[in-house]
Amino acid sequence: QVQLVESGGGLVQAGGSLRLSCAASRSGLSIIDMGWYRQPPGKQRELVATITSGSSTNYADSVKGRFTISRDNAKNTVYLQMNSLKPEDTAVYYCNVVMGASRTIYWGQGTQVTLSS
Repeated sequence: QVQLVESGGGLVQAGGSLRLSCAASRSGLSIIDMGWYRQPPGKQRELVATITSGSSTNYADSVKGRFTISRDNAKNTVYLQMNSLKPEDTAVYYCNVVMGASRTIYWGQGTQVTLSS
């Protein structure tokens, strides 16, 4: 069973920065795509950023220029550097990993990011 362990969430003032990490347990499966999603209070889960095995990235328009996704394949870890945070960035952030030939999707448990104005 693959486990994703997230860390790095917390309370931060508007304009501040946070770095989220998500480490996938080693399973013998190849990691294809990795990504971050978020669910703001009272809203549906939405894409934040994704990164492919070839390190191609994709960002939601709302975070472009502020957030940076990266991955360390040796550590099976994906990161999300979040700068210039805004109150609307308040959400539970979930990491997402696509693994194996069957492209099975795994989700982290979520980490809360709260902005104070």
